[in-house]
Amino acid sequence: MIRHRRTVGAIVALTLGTVATAVFGFAAPASAHVSISPSEAKQGGYGRFAFRVPNESDEASTTKLEIFLPENAPVGSVSTMPVPGWTVAVEKRRVDPPVQVHGAEISEVISKITWTAEGAAAAIAPGTFQEFPVSMGPLPDVDQMVFKALQTYSDGGVVRWIDEPQPGGEEPATPAPVLTLTAATSTAEPTDAPTASPGAPAQAAEDDDADGNGLAVGLGVAGLVAGLAGLVLGGLAFARTRRAGGPGQGGEATAAS
Repeated sequence: MIRHRRTVGAIVALTLGTVATAVFGFAAPASAHVSISPSEAKQGGYGRFAFRVPNESDEASTTKLEIFLPENAPVGSVSTMPVPGWTVAVEKRRVDPPVQVHGAEISEVISKITWTAEGAAAAIAPGTFQEFPVSMGPLPDVDQMVFKALQTYSDGGVVRWIDEPQPGGEEPATPAPVLTLTAATSTAEPTDAPTASPGAPAQAAEDDDADGNGLAVGLGVAGLVAGLAGLVLGGLAFARTRRAGGPGQGGEATAAS
């Protein structure tokens, strides 16, 4: 009996573990690494991103972060958000052909961003993380941007998050932050006269359903109000009839007697 209970318990635990893996997408906690959030954006657009830096050391603190922008995917406009207690420095490089930004040609782009803690109090302590926000755009027409990163600790150690993802392969030991870019959705040009579109019938049907539902609710409410009003009026009329006819009937009975 005990063995049976243990077997049932093991099966339950295994089942819960399988469900957790299917729902949450993990079977065991993965090693934390420098990442970018959000990790997906549209080509040609602008976005606000944050490089998230966890501290993996048990004793040392993170004092510097270096982010290298990909050479094969230059970005014309890159700006940083101040992080309290940290200084930021940028390095630039020339690009040929120039990058187009709102009709202007940009021949020099940012190639590297370095954040440095001003003191021990601002450094990323063990068991904590820090985010470093940036704004970038227009995002290039590539499938992904790989941002190689160097994380420096207070004890002099440096972790090189520079491994690029391999198609169909396992995650490398020190993966670089990756921003996945998807094609921008095309929008139809406006015209003077409305034209039908593939989504128009479906939208019209939805609008008709919404209007029909609203009309049905309105008619139902109106019918309920009318019914209640009729009931009240009927009751009042019945009461008046009782009051008007009651004494006369009683008088006729007395006279007949």
